[in-house]
Amino acid sequence: MSIRHAVFAILFAFAGSSDAQTVAKYGADFLAGGVGARALGMGGAAVGIASDVTSGYWNVAGLSELTYPEFAYMHAERFAGVVSFDYGAVAFPVNERSTVGISFFRSGVNDIKNTLDAWDAERDQPKPNPESYFETFSAADLAFFIGYTRLVRESLAAGVSAKVIRRSIGDFASAWGYSFDIGLQYRTGRYSFGANLQDASTMLQSWSVNQSSLSNIRDVFGDELPSGGTELVLPVLRLGSGATYGFGANDLTLGFDVDLAFDGQRSQVVNVGDVSFHPRLGAEYNIKDVVAFRAGVSRVAYSKSNGLDITPSIGTGLTLRQVSIDYGFGDFAGLVSELGYSHRISLRLILEQPGLKRAE
Repeated sequence: MSIRHAVFAILFAFAGSSDAQTVAKYGADFLAGGVGARALGMGGAAVGIASDVTSGYWNVAGLSELTYPEFAYMHAERFAGVVSFDYGAVAFPVNERSTVGISFFRSGVNDIKNTLDAWDAERDQPKPNPESYFETFSAADLAFFIGYTRLVRESLAAGVSAKVIRRSIGDFASAWGYSFDIGLQYRTGRYSFGANLQDASTMLQSWSVNQSSLSNIRDVFGDELPSGGTELVLPVLRLGSGATYGFGANDLTLGFDVDLAFDGQRSQVVNVGDVSFHPRLGAEYNIKDVVAFRAGVSRVAYSKSNGLDITPSIGTGLTLRQVSIDYGFGDFAGLVSELGYSHRISLRLILEQPGLKRAE
C-alpha cells in the first residue's frame, strides 16, 4: 500500500493549523520549469531577451516588442512522463505603446490510484479483492496570468502581471494563491537587459483540507487530521542580459540570467545567508530566420553527495512564415539525477495581418 502512504505524505506537507503561516520554499515550483521550447533550449536565459508572447512568463516587459498579435502553446513531459505540463498564451498590442498578454498553465499527475477504501483498518490489512475498491484522482496545479506592458520610452518598457494559482490533490485538499510580478526591460543597440520581480507582493496560498475524505484513515493521522493553512511564497528577483551579433543573413544571440531567491534554499553553488543565486546561460544560432540551433545551462547546483551538478539543455526551431515550431530537450534535475529527461514542444503563431499591426 505504498501509494496510500505517499498520498498521505503529500497531504502532511500542506497540513497544519488553520491559522498557521509558513514560508514555502517550493510553493509554486510547478511554474519554475519555464515555458517556450526556444527559451528552454537556451537554458531559460530569457529575462533580458524575451520579445514574444512567452514574455508573459519570463518578463512581462518583453511584450512591448510585439508588432502583431501572437499565440503560443507548449506541451512537456516531466519526470520520464509522469508529470504532464501544458501552457497556452495570447498577447496583442493595444496601441503604439501598450500590450496585453494572457497565459494559462497546467501541471498535473493523472490517474493516481486511491486505495483508501481497499484498506481494512480494523484488521490492518487489505480487504478481499482490493482492486475492486480502487479509484483514481489527479493532483493538478493551475495558474492564470494577465499582464499589461507599456513602452515608457523608445528603449525602456515596464509591465505588471497579476497571477492566480489553483492547486488541488483530488478531493483531499485544494488551495488558492494570488500575487503579481513586475518587469522592466531596456534595449540599446545589440544589447538588452531585463529584471523581473516575481511574486512581488509575496504569494499567499491558502490550503483547505476535506477532512471527511480522511475520516476512514484516522489510524494514520490519529485524532489530528490535517486542517490546512497558509503558505507564503517569497519574491524572487530575476535579472537577465543578452546580446545579438549579425553574420550576414544569420545571427547569434547570447543570454545570461541569474535569479536571487530569498527562501533559504542552500543547494546552489553561491549563497549569502538566506539568499541563493541561480545562474542560467544560453545561445542561439539563427540561420536566415528559418532554422535555429540552441544550447544552454539551466541549473548549476552543488551537494556533498554529488558534487557539482550542471543541467544542460539543447533545442532547435523551424520558422515558416507566421508559424514557428520549437523543440527543447533537457535533463529535468541534473546529470546525476534519476528523475528522467524532459521533452518540450511548442508552437508560436503570429497573426501578421495589416489590420492587426501595432499602431505607429
